[in-house]
Amino acid sequence: MANKEIKKNLVFKNRKAFHDFTILETLEAGIMLEGSEVKAIRDGRVNLKDTFVRIIKGEVFLLNMHISHLSTTHTTYRPDERKDRKLLLHAKQIDKMYSKVTKDGITLVALKLYFNDKNMVKVQIATAQGKKLHDKREDLKTKTMLRETQQALKSYK
Repeated sequence: MANKEIKKNLVFKNRKAFHDFTILETLEAGIMLEGSEVKAIRDGRVNLKDTFVRIIKGEVFLLNMHISHLSTTHTTYRPDERKDRKLLLHAKQIDKMYSKVTKDGITLVALKLYFNDKNMVKVQIATAQGKKLHDKREDLKTKTMLRETQQALKSYK
């Protein structure tokens, strides 16, 4: 343990969500995990690419998040890699999100998975609106223009 350095502030981002959606409002939520899943997250074995959030019977669930097994996990204790994971939120927060999601085009997406100051796994979820193809193209154009200007300024110095 002494020779293996512990990584501080592990953050896993869902880059696809920023590309496909316009983020409206974000919220931090706890997540119910098993011990082996937390160890796998610390080892970086998590994928948020196709993750989405649903409100089912007044409870919020994170669906389709992939947490791979550690090689040291015993075969009888291995949880399902893509199981539904419950998010921990207050009832008022859930009601507020539900009222927004029932509107047209508003969805819930997971943006980040990280460890907070108290070393607890947290998920940043957001209400988002889907982008149209021309919006995505505009974003790509602005990003490339910014990148090119930064490179030009660097070479000019």
